[in-house]
Amino acid sequence: MLTPGLTIVIFAFLLVIFTISMGVRLVPQGYKFVVQRLGKYHSTLGPGLNIIIPYMDIVAYKVTTKDIVLDIPSQDVITRDNAVIVANAVAYINIVSPEKAVYGIEDYRIAIQTLVQTSLRSIIGEMDLDDALSSRDMIKSKLKEAISDDISDWGIMLKTVEIQDINPSRTMQQAMEEQAAAERARRATVTRAEGEKSAAILQADGRLEASRRDAEAKVVLAEADREAIAKVAQAAKEGELPLVFLLGQRYVYSMRKMAETDNAKVVVLPADIPAAVRGIMGSLGK
Repeated sequence: MLTPGLTIVIFAFLLVIFTISMGVRLVPQGYKFVVQRLGKYHSTLGPGLNIIIPYMDIVAYKVTTKDIVLDIPSQDVITRDNAVIVANAVAYINIVSPEKAVYGIEDYRIAIQTLVQTSLRSIIGEMDLDDALSSRDMIKSKLKEAISDDISDWGIMLKTVEIQDINPSRTMQQAMEEQAAAERARRATVTRAEGEKSAAILQADGRLEASRRDAEAKVVLAEADREAIAKVAQAAKEGELPLVFLLGQRYVYSMRKMAETDNAKVVVLPADIPAAVRGIMGSLGK
C-alpha cells in the first residue's frame, strides 16, 4: 500500500513528465505550427525540435508548406457576344506565411476558389466566343495576374493556374453544329453551282468554236467554188471540151449518189452527154 508521501512523489513525477512533453514539439518536414500564447499569436514553429512554454503556449494550427492543388468547380460563363461556355480551372498554391493564412482569412481554400471563379468570369466576359475558346494562355496569364496580389495578403503564393476545360455549353454546341452543317451545305451548293456554271460556259465556248469553224469552212468552200467557177469560165473561153469534161464528171457523180440511195429504183443517164452539155451551154448562152 502506497503511503501519502510516495503518492505525492509519483504524482509530481508524472506531472513533470507531462509538463516536459507539453513543452517539446516535434514538427515534421513539410509543416509549420502556429503557436498561441494566452490566446494571442506568439510564433511559428519550423520543422524539427521546438521548445514552448507549457500551459501558456499551445499549438493552435498545423499548416502544410507543401504545394496545394485547388480544384476550381465548373461554372457557366457568358462571353461578350452572349455565348454561354463552361469553364473550370485548377490552382497551385503554397503557404509562405502560415500566420497570415490562418488569421487573415476564415477559409483560404474557399476564398481562393471564389476569387478564381469571379476573375475567370470577368476575363471571359470581355472576350468573344472564338477568342475565349482559342486563348487559354492569355486567360491563364490574366487570371494569375488578377489573383496573385489578393492572395499574397493572406501569406499565400500562387504558383500557377491552369485552365482545365473551356467548352461551349450543350445548347451552344448544338447551335454551333447546326451552323457548321448549314455552312457546309451552303459551300456544297456554291461549289455545285460554280461547277454547273463552268460546264455551261465550256459548252457555250464549244458551240461558239464549232460555229466559228463551220463559218470558216463555208468561207473556204465558197473560195474553192469561186476559184473553180473562175477556172471553168477560163476553160470555156478556150473551148467546150474542158467544160464538157467537168460537167460530165459532176453529172456522173450526182447520178452515182442517187443510185446509192434506198429510194432510187431507176437511174436514167442521157445517151449523149456532150449533146446535153451543149444544150446547157446553149441555154446559158441565150
